Amino acid sequence: MDIMEALSVCGIIPVIKLREVSLSEALADALVIGEVPCAEVTFRAAGADEVIRRMRMHNPSLLVGAGTVLKVEQAKAAVDAGAQFLVSPGTNPRVVAYAMERGVPILPGVMTPTEIEAALDLGLSTLKFFPAEQAGGPAMLKALSAPYGGVRFVPTGGISLSNLADYLKLPCVAACGGSFMVTADLLADADFSRISELCRAAAAIVRDVRYA
Repeated sequence: MDIMEALSVCGIIPVIKLREVSLSEALADALVIGEVPCAEVTFRAAGADEVIRRMRMHNPSLLVGAGTVLKVEQAKAAVDAGAQFLVSPGTNPRVVAYAMERGVPILPGVMTPTEIEAALDLGLSTLKFFPAEQAGGPAMLKALSAPYGGVRFVPTGGISLSNLADYLKLPCVAACGGSFMVTADLLADADFSRISELCRAAAAIVRDVRYA
């Protein structure tokens, strides 16, 4: 199973901004216990590469990627730390080229038909749709998928337990990204039991929509 297929099987990707690197291992355990064995560790917090390294070393079965990758330098740090996929809010051709050179899947962000076509020209067919809710949500994705039938999307931004199913029901959606399971407050409080609980709830929605 390749990385994109594995992300699709997960269905929901926790988007993590972790300020305390020392919590990396406990967070990895919380995700696995919560039946969501994948993570996108964003470079919005210092030490993201170390978080990726520690999570991968602690649980090699966990699928760990890097998010908010804006520069080639960040992409290099992420890949060197063991990131298995890269995610960015926009489409930077230099970052995409670097990921392709290293053989690491990348999900660049798009929001418009023009941006989708630019990503297609770079040889990509699975793209991040961001910011999902603000850009029109499931209705917008449904409209975009009509002319771009070969494209799959990972909507991120405003995803929650209340609307997750609406996105997952769309055939064009590979998976959804969301921070509702790993909010800043939950991480600050090190409330890993609640993180696992929210992950289980999200995983149950994925099962109900896709595998029931």
